[in-house]
Formats: sequence, structure tokens, C-alpha cells
Amino acid sequence: MKNKKIKIEEKEKNTQNFLKSVLFQYPEKIPVRMGFLPATWFEYGEKMEEIVLSHPNIFPNYKKGSFKNIKLSPEYRKGMVKDVWDITWENIQEGICGAPVEELAPLKNWDDFEKFKIPDPLKYDRFGTEIDWKQRKEEIEKIKKEGKIAGGGLFHGSMYMQLYYLRGFENFMIDIAEENPNLNKLIDIICEYNLKIIEKYIKIGAEWMGFADDLGLQKSLPISPFKWRKFIKPPYKKMFEKCLENGLIIYLHSDGYILDIIPDLIECGLDMLNPQIRPNTLKGIEKYCKGKIAVNLDLDRQLFPFATKEQIKNHIKEAIDSLALPEGGLSLSIEIGPDVPLETLEIICNTLEKFNCHGW
Repeated sequence: MKNKKIKIEEKEKNTQNFLKSVLFQYPEKIPVRMGFLPATWFEYGEKMEEIVLSHPNIFPNYKKGSFKNIKLSPEYRKGMVKDVWDITWENIQEGICGAPVEELAPLKNWDDFEKFKIPDPLKYDRFGTEIDWKQRKEEIEKIKKEGKIAGGGLFHGSMYMQLYYLRGFENFMIDIAEENPNLNKLIDIICEYNLKIIEKYIKIGAEWMGFADDLGLQKSLPISPFKWRKFIKPPYKKMFEKCLENGLIIYLHSDGYILDIIPDLIECGLDMLNPQIRPNTLKGIEKYCKGKIAVNLDLDRQLFPFATKEQIKNHIKEAIDSLALPEGGLSLSIEIGPDVPLETLEIICNTLEKFNCHGW
């Protein structure tokens, strides 16, 4: 096991179980965490809360009425907004994350690069709210006292996606193909920005660092593994090394097909990967991950809106049969959108409980 500063014995029971799964130390149950898009709460409200409250083993931390206190960050609000990088985001549905507008990419033209203003990573968050690091440190200390994992994280799309947010996807693909020298300069800028945030979280006591970058498409990588290793792997290695040096557990979420680069992510020091079943397949994830890296498996959110009861049961059973080991290495991640019927949510919860899954 890699040297980690986190002390499992000081954590509360459900968190201990999750960490034992991450670090292959024989958890008693399969950890599971289910999340709901804000739009899902807007759609179902109290009716969905009744289901959540009736499954305390799956939702051990949920407090009655919590959904009424949802505060939407700017990218979840309907309309258009700019972030601190001058990226324009557009959202057509309240409660679901918007997306950057490619035509308005701030570095669509490399001629603008020299005068481009780099935001201060320690002063403002993504959408310009001033960061109170003293408050964040107090929150981390409180979380530790409660026996939970004290974590930090970068914004979603913090390296690969940030590059095409800034350049526009088509321009970025051309940059990769032509190996434009400006691309390396931009990668270095983003990496240094992220490292300052990572270092700050380390300083205030984080035990866990979360990364989120959708590195794949539905059926392939957007760029060749060779190009990924040349341009994207080096900044990941640098960011992961900073975490490793300070004993943090490293977590990465990535949508899309990523099988070809999973060995590279493991080599860089990743502890836990959150991949999707549909693009990678269970066989693929089993081949590249089982026993080699902890998997926080993203159950098939594209299946749930249309699934029958038997399909749900089989889907969860197949995932557990394929990836679970007595020593751990498997947890489940489930995102429920507003297109998922409440009856399906109930079936998912019942099935998870049947297979010895427990929230954390």
C-alpha cells in the first residue's frame, strides 16, 4: 500500500468501510454513494425524499428537508455566465450542468494568448466568488472530528477539458495534431494553477484530492494514446506526485472510454478511478482495473430511465460479480437524473441492499 497519512481507525464506521475498499483492506460491505441532480429534486421533491428516508443504509447522511436548501452554482442555473477564465457557459435547463460555448472560447485565436489574463487560483472560485480559506480549513477540521474524509478537489474539467474550453474543441484537436508549441505553454499554465490549489488544500489538512476530467468519448479516446501520453499525462503525473508526496488519497472521475490509458493513470499514482460501464464495458474494466486499482464504478445512468426491474437487478449483480474482491477495490457510484422514474429508484435501492451495499 502506498504511504497514506489518513488514519482509518480514527474514522466513523461507514467511512472506515469505504477507505478499506479504496486501500484493499477487506471492507465488510460494498460502499455506495447515490447522488441526485438538483433538477431531480425539483422534479420529485418530497416524493423522492420519502424513498431516500426509507433507505437509511443507502443514505446514512441524509437529513430530512435537506433538499429544500439546495443552492445552485452558476453552471446549474438557466442562462449564460462567464467564469474567471473568461469561458462562457450556457444552460438551457435549471438544475442540470451547462456547457461552455465553443464559438465564444476565449483563446479561439492564439493571437490573444499573450494578453490573456490568468486568474488567481487562491482568490476566486471558478465563477468569481472569493474563497474563504480560513472557513475551508475550519470545515476540514470539523469533518475530521466527525470521522469523515477531509477532502479537496479541482473543478470538473481541470486539465484536458479546460484546454478545449479555452481553445474550442476543434481548435484543440488541431493543436494536438500539429503539436502547436503554444499548447505546451497553456498546459503548463493550467497545471501550475491546479498545483497552487492542491498545495493549499494540503496546507489546510486535506486527506483526499478529487480530480474530474472527462477524458473519453462514447467509444474511443478523442486523441490517440500516444498523443495523450505526450500532452496530458505529464501534467497529471506532476499533480498526482504532489498529492503522493503528502500522503493524500487520489481520486479521478472520468466519463467516456478510457481503457487505453488506465495503466498510465495507475502508473501516475492514482488510487481510485470512477469510470463508466457503457463505454468501457465490465469486461474492459475488469481487465484493466480489478485488483490493480480501486474502482468507484459509475452504474449505467443511460440505462436507468428505461430499465425494467430485472434489467436493474441484473446490471447491479453483474457489476458486483465482475469486480468485487474479498479484499475490496469496488464501490458503486450512482447518479439519478430527472428522467429516472421513482419506481426505478426504489428498485435500485432495494437491489443495492440485497447485495450488501452500504452508503458512506
